[in-house]
Amino acid sequence: MDNIRGILLVILSMAAFTVEDMFIKKLSADISVGQILIFLGLGSATVFAIMARLGGHNLFARDAWRTPLIVRACCEAGAALAFTTALSLVDISVVASVFQATPLVITMGAAIFLKEDVGWRRWSAILIGFMGVLLIIRPGLEGFDPAALLVLVSVTCVAARDLITQRIDVKVSSAVVSFQGFAAVVPAGLFLVTLGPQSVSALTPALWSMIGCGIVFGAFGYYGIVAAMRMGDAAVVTPFRYTRLLFSLFVGVVVFSERPDMLTLLGAALIISTGLYTFLRERRLARQARLAA
Repeated sequence: MDNIRGILLVILSMAAFTVEDMFIKKLSADISVGQILIFLGLGSATVFAIMARLGGHNLFARDAWRTPLIVRACCEAGAALAFTTALSLVDISVVASVFQATPLVITMGAAIFLKEDVGWRRWSAILIGFMGVLLIIRPGLEGFDPAALLVLVSVTCVAARDLITQRIDVKVSSAVVSFQGFAAVVPAGLFLVTLGPQSVSALTPALWSMIGCGIVFGAFGYYGIVAAMRMGDAAVVTPFRYTRLLFSLFVGVVVFSERPDMLTLLGAALIISTGLYTFLRERRLARQARLAA
């Protein structure tokens, strides 16, 4: 039953993240990306600050502000800046498809920077997955949008963030780490507002409502995925993260009238297939290592 509840939570979390993306894309038609980042960063940071305080955790404890945590927060800011900018310029279905390459980049980063043993099978899966990314972005061909490359920047930042997270002292609360990440998004938004080409726009009640909904759905998605990973077996619940792509395709078609072409769908299928293979291969090797020990 724990696994079933974990699966349902993952699916609901992916749906919540997709709804948040939808509101961000809608907001970007009326206000600048910098403003969106400022308000979402402030709102989400406030949510996790309250959670940390209720849990009795000190937001400004010395252990919570060591170099790895500061670097992680900077990666979070970079990921949010690149992802939100891409979402404002590119179809949501394209952004979601490319973003599914994150697990492949994490595996590659673990091999290169953390010296983890990655065999030829997983390297082959990573290569095929990146071929799927090229099918979606199609650089140098008709239909290529340079803004889609921003999704790869976001994927790289998220992979770096997650690799750093694995090395963070477990004594530091997840709520505090989350607060730091979202708080770092605010300066990124201020940077865009100050130096970007877009001006600051007045907010209508409708825009405030969308910002509030984005914060609520984003916070729920984040909390749900953390709860799911603690509740169920990772090998069972993690593959259901890919449902985010299905939700994004649905929102893209129904809300934004997008029509993903065959190359985009084929590329997404390659990314998901190789991502699932890489994850299952890692789990199998970990199980064999435990049995050997």
